[in-house]
Amino acid sequence: MSTPFESLDFLYVPSRDVAGDAAHFTEVLGGTLVFAIEEWRTRVAMVEMTARPPHLLFTDHVDGERPILIYRVADLQTTLEQLAADGWERESVFEIPQGPCCSFRTPGGHRVAVYELARPQVAEHFKGRIDF
Repeated sequence: MSTPFESLDFLYVPSRDVAGDAAHFTEVLGGTLVFAIEEWRTRVAMVEMTARPPHLLFTDHVDGERPILIYRVADLQTTLEQLAADGWERESVFEIPQGPCCSFRTPGGHRVAVYELARPQVAEHFKGRIDF
């Protein structure tokens, strides 16, 4: 079986204190704050720990304790069909700024999502925006 995943681009990390987590990962651990956005009573901060993905997205709108591993795929619909044939069950379908996304949980409770990069310009649009 071949994997449909192109790359692990993001770790969506649930956070009770987005500003505090972003500060710790930048000031103490040496990461780079890419953006810190607050809209619709939601905070999201992206921190790059390395030049290449995965990048950390601390957010207060994701429930639970485990991060969501966000993998890029070439074609979301084809990937969803392939994963369903292999026994995966969808949890939810939604949009992230970069494009359409679908999440799953593994039998062990790990959170995984796949997305199609439909809007590559989004990364540059948010870069440098610091709301908090």
